[in-house]
Amino acid sequence: MSHDMDCIYIRGGRLIDPARGLDTPSDLLTSEGKITSLGGAPPAGAVTIEARGLIVCPGFIDLHTHLREPGFSEKETIASGSRAAAAGGFTTVCAMPNTEPPQDTPETTAYVKDKATNAPVRVLPIGCITKGRKGHELADLAALARAGCIGFSDDGSAVPDPDIMRRALEFSREANLPIIEHCEDATLSGHGVMNEGPLAHRLGLKGIPNAAEESVIARDIELTQETGGWLHVAHVSTAGSVALIREAKARGIRVTAEVTPHHLTLTEAAIGDGDTSAKINPPLRTEADIQALIAGLQEGVIDIIATDHAPHTPADKDQDFTRALFGISGLETALGSLMALVHSDKLSLTELLTKLTKAAEMLGGRYGQIGTLAPGAIADIVIFDPEREWIVAPEQFYSKGHNTPLKGTLLKGRVLATISRGRLVYRDSALVIREREQVKG
Repeated sequence: MSHDMDCIYIRGGRLIDPARGLDTPSDLLTSEGKITSLGGAPPAGAVTIEARGLIVCPGFIDLHTHLREPGFSEKETIASGSRAAAAGGFTTVCAMPNTEPPQDTPETTAYVKDKATNAPVRVLPIGCITKGRKGHELADLAALARAGCIGFSDDGSAVPDPDIMRRALEFSREANLPIIEHCEDATLSGHGVMNEGPLAHRLGLKGIPNAAEESVIARDIELTQETGGWLHVAHVSTAGSVALIREAKARGIRVTAEVTPHHLTLTEAAIGDGDTSAKINPPLRTEADIQALIAGLQEGVIDIIATDHAPHTPADKDQDFTRALFGISGLETALGSLMALVHSDKLSLTELLTKLTKAAEMLGGRYGQIGTLAPGAIADIVIFDPEREWIVAPEQFYSKGHNTPLKGTLLKGRVLATISRGRLVYRDSALVIREREQVKG
């Protein structure tokens, strides 16, 4: 759904804007796609959204989304994935390049941008680091940057050649765009399918050791220091990785990092006796790793939360654990699962919302003023009920990917409305909206 509205008045919500340190009950008015004012009376004819008891905050920004187009439209399309994003409260998603063909040319980037023209939310392309994501030859990063890529990644694989990674980081310094690295030494992870440890041993499955992730992070940190580049570590999963990034930041190296909702809330125990919906790369780890990841978020060692939304078909997952593909469909469950950390006092609500919106800083204002409720900013807004309970029913997802280990799980916290560039692009039936209300003075 999408409604063009000249003027939306959000009444009585708790406005939280981490970028400005704002947390206050207030009304909010949007007009012509921008945030007009906080407080004050609405003009006659405004569309009024009743937000008493609800949180009103900047739209979430996801730096790591798999929209699967071109090439894998049976898993997801830019249209279906962006609708899922809107339902999850995301107003900006960044599309990973492991498509077919991969996003390693300006032409493929143009295809993604064209497909996203009518998407309900902002879709930003990420280009490949290497041609074909094969790791052998640097892609034309300058051409990809001119075409509109917001960063570069061979996600699904690390860059194996340190000299190629070094040259990519040198470009990142000049272009001020991140090299988004999937940190995994393939020789160490081998054909591993889950976290290495007692559970993998009991299930008779090959494990992926922490060192597979940490060794590449350590290498890339040194290359980043040498080049003065910008390294962004995707989907951090281990306590050791957090320690490496912490130390790198203390040394003044330009490293940013992300963590996913599933790595913050699920351990390897979610696999049970072999549930492929919990098969993810990097794998779900241990409770000790989760504690380190949360601490890393609170300290600012980990900068943002990103979903790594990875939709698959049932056939991709409905096979034995070794053959099933890695990935979790995560856009529509992100807020609900993460709110468990707030309800259990592991993160404050402001800390959580900071990490869901702070990627605006990494985008550097190239898409206007986003990630804030400041008057004059683009009207990207999410309204959610932090207390609303709901049961995850994947068959009701907007995403084509129903692959989630949260099926049947009771979550507490639900998005009720998403406004993207001033348009209401998602609305839950529980939300009270008064269309074109004549407001009395």
